[in-house]
Amino acid sequence: MADQQQPPPQVLLVTFASQGHINPSLQFANKLINNGVHVTLMSASSMIHQFNKASPVHGLSYAYYSDGYDHAFQLTGDTNHYLSETKRHGTQSLRDFLADQGTRFTSIVYCTLLPWVATVAREFHIPATLLWFQPASLLNICYHYFKGYDEIITKNIDDPMFTVQMPGLPPLSRHDLPSFFIPSNPQAMPLLTMKEHVEVLDQETNPRVLVNTFDLLETEAIKAADKWYSMVGIGPLMPNLAETSMGGDLFKVTKEHREMEWLNTKPETSVIYVAFGSLSTLAKPQMELLAKGLLETGRPFLWVIRESTDEQEKDPLSRLNELKKLGMIVPWCSQVQVLSHPSIGCFLTHSGWNSTFESLVSGVPMVTFPQWVDQGTNSKLVQDVWKTGVRLRQNEDGMVEGGEIKRCLEMVMGGEEIKKNAKKWKDLAKEAVEEGGTSYNNIKAFVEELTNK
Repeated sequence: MADQQQPPPQVLLVTFASQGHINPSLQFANKLINNGVHVTLMSASSMIHQFNKASPVHGLSYAYYSDGYDHAFQLTGDTNHYLSETKRHGTQSLRDFLADQGTRFTSIVYCTLLPWVATVAREFHIPATLLWFQPASLLNICYHYFKGYDEIITKNIDDPMFTVQMPGLPPLSRHDLPSFFIPSNPQAMPLLTMKEHVEVLDQETNPRVLVNTFDLLETEAIKAADKWYSMVGIGPLMPNLAETSMGGDLFKVTKEHREMEWLNTKPETSVIYVAFGSLSTLAKPQMELLAKGLLETGRPFLWVIRESTDEQEKDPLSRLNELKKLGMIVPWCSQVQVLSHPSIGCFLTHSGWNSTFESLVSGVPMVTFPQWVDQGTNSKLVQDVWKTGVRLRQNEDGMVEGGEIKRCLEMVMGGEEIKKNAKKWKDLAKEAVEEGGTSYNNIKAFVEELTNK
């Protein structure tokens, strides 16, 4: 007599309320669903209603935790306050949710910036696994910082010649370290949140972290972590261009796809794509210098400039007419689609991990313009480890001149070695997620473990 069919494993996936976390969360959920797992995606009620869901997805349901902004979509500028409120309100709402429905979940997966989820999961005796959306290298940097490196970094952070060497990582200067390590940085809460992540891992018997990377991309960092925790590469967590059901855009994409039609008119690898993510912004004077650099290249460009709520920042660029003749400016676009277009020859990026990884996977060389958090670390990896781009240099006033922007863009657009490296990582990323690849196998193993619980 055949065994009765077992119900599918149930995973509660708790993610932070930002575009850079929701996108890979949806892709991770999709991979679990394709392997027979039912996923409940939980995010802040203030933002999850912004999901641009194309259609219901079988095997995916939604739940909400409170972040204190339940009645309006609000990306607060005060990161300290937002993270603090998210922890305070989210902890209680997650407790209430699990008290009501917790028994049905096989496992909880919690994402970067939400270590309090693991604490609540432990109260309910539900296994919890961290899903880390930044590179493996960054988690190692944060771990070692709280294991003795904080003193040497804090003591020498103002020395322009200072570098620190950590296990499995290249030598790191002040500009390569996360911005929240710098004592003068006003954002204290991200550092405290990273400390809590490390403390949660230390409390686990066999700590394991699922990472949005792949094994060959960060071999040394993954290997070096084995002494303290197991890092499992499951990336890249990116959509296929054909996938439309796993929508989650918090910003409206132009329905006309004018930018794609425009790109179709441009020669192969001729266009510079410029975008700074969903949170990073440039001050007006720096925008003017960026415009100057783009115009001086004489190359076509696609520039994403988000609509600003700041009245001063709404003033048009002084050379807007010239810019519109040479390139195209849009308020938002489908970045994966753009980076996959054959006309794109370079990506001028803030170096957020999603953007960096999407560029690597698409085989597009980069010019990096890091702003904060992990972006300096990502830029270091792009330039000195993977060798798929160059980093812009600031002047003494902290500005990047138009001439420097032009210099780096020309270097990348004409750099054969950089293009060769970009193609190499594109091919390796594709292999990682194909059947039999490392990330493919790691996802399979995780699901098998869930099924056997």
